[in-house]
Amino acid sequence: MGHVRVKLKIANPTKRQEAVEVEDALVDTGATLSLIPRTLADRLGLEVLGQIPAQTAAGEVNLDHSYAFMEYDGKQSVSDVAISDSYAGVLVGVYTLEALRLAVDPTSGRLVDTKLLLF
Repeated sequence: MGHVRVKLKIANPTKRQEAVEVEDALVDTGATLSLIPRTLADRLGLEVLGQIPAQTAAGEVNLDHSYAFMEYDGKQSVSDVAISDSYAGVLVGVYTLEALRLAVDPTSGRLVDTKLLLF
């Protein structure tokens, strides 16, 4: 299966009408949180809650932690995000996929609906 890229909207949860459409967000099922670049976080006016340690390909780093409104194909949720000063793209992590009730179909390489599992 190759890379899965999707189009989604991201916004400050308090300003959803000012959502930014991201054309080529990379779905990363190996990432816990979604990752957005600092430039986008600043543009959206996201509140930084603090810092979180994260393991990356470059080693362990501390990233700013926030939350953002996410919308994909009509499904909406607010999700934790990490803010990156070094990666310019948007990564969609597992927490966001779960919150939007989505999964990657390995056969088609696309996002498909899934059930929300609570217990």
